[in-house]
Amino acid sequence: MNTRILVDDDEPQIGRLLNTGLQTRGYDVNVVTDGQAALDAAVSWQPDVILLDLGLSGLDGLDVCRRIRGWSDVPIIVLMVRDSEQDKVEALDLGADDYLTKPFGMNELLARSRVALRHAARRDTAEKPVLTFGDLQIDRTKRLVTLHGQEVWLTPAEYDLLRFLAGHAGKVLTHRMLLRNFWGPTYKQDVPTLRVFINQLRRKIEANLAQPAYILTEPGIGRRFSLC
Repeated sequence: MNTRILVDDDEPQIGRLLNTGLQTRGYDVNVVTDGQAALDAAVSWQPDVILLDLGLSGLDGLDVCRRIRGWSDVPIIVLMVRDSEQDKVEALDLGADDYLTKPFGMNELLARSRVALRHAARRDTAEKPVLTFGDLQIDRTKRLVTLHGQEVWLTPAEYDLLRFLAGHAGKVLTHRMLLRNFWGPTYKQDVPTLRVFINQLRRKIEANLAQPAYILTEPGIGRRFSLC
């Protein structure tokens, strides 16, 4: 069965372009133009990925994202214009997996969709005791991290942060989401504290700090752990 992609965008030209571009690459596509239709299609059509425009009229993209996350883990990639930074962060906090800023190219869209699908596939095996990312292994039963077969010593906080990042590999995690999970809601604006821990962790697992392979930065948004 082909991968099913649900497109929710109220701009007819974008809908037609995505429909044609994705179908010619072998995907099954369903294009809708409002939030309620997206909710209905998510239930009845069971897509593998949802491309969700945040700038919808009526039931907007944030509401759609919130409602879908109430019952489904289907990958959601939000589409937005450049001046909607706050909506982007809010959508990711609500559970969207990734984002694309208009205008975007088909190759970028396909790459983000593949990452989202791989992230969804890993979610099904998220409780495996050992997570492997290239030369990095995280043994969650022993709280042991190895790189190139050698043990990496981490503080308890560093290990918990790495385990959380790796457990959501491929998904964009906002600063607020990370801070809320580790230090509670009163620290949700304390990005410098998070940056310190991220830098400490990178120094222990990254071969090149200037071009990290595992913990990637989403400028102004948060972090993404690479699926490698």
